[in-house]
Formats: sequence, structure tokens, C-alpha cells
Amino acid sequence: MIVCVCQRVSDRAIASAVHAGCGSFEQLQADLGVGTGCGACRGCARETFERHAAGRCAPCTAAPHAALGSVAAVATHAAFGGAAAA
Repeated sequence: MIVCVCQRVSDRAIASAVHAGCGSFEQLQADLGVGTGCGACRGCARETFERHAAGRCAPCTAAPHAALGSVAAVATHAAFGGAAAA
């Protein structure tokens, strides 16, 4: 699932970064650019990062993180002229 439409960052990319050793949300932003565009995804991106960093998330081969509420962030972004994720 796309978390950050502006930078095209998925939940899987966030999980991969965490599992590769990314230790802070700020580092994730520097590495992937997530949450550095319009900012609508920042909350979902941070929560996705924190869940993976704490080991509270199933592997990303499972269902997407729809429970995080990111659909609203993507819909909001799309409503303001951003591209909707497929």
C-alpha cells in the first residue's frame, strides 16, 4: 500500500528500511523522503515506522496496514490535486 503519494513510498519500503537498520523516523524521512512533501501522510508513516520498529507488525507479505487510517490521508491528498494510489 502506498503511504506517501508525493514520494511514492509504500508500507513495505518503510518495513524494509526498519529491518535494514533505520533507527528513527527522522532518518526514515532522510532516506526515503516520506512525509517531506505535502505532509498528509506523516502520521500514518510515523505509525507504520513505529509499529515495525517495535516489532508489533506482521510481516508485510500479509494484508496492508489499512487499520492505520492511511486511506484517509491518501484520499485527502488526492482531493487536493495529488495522484491517487492504485
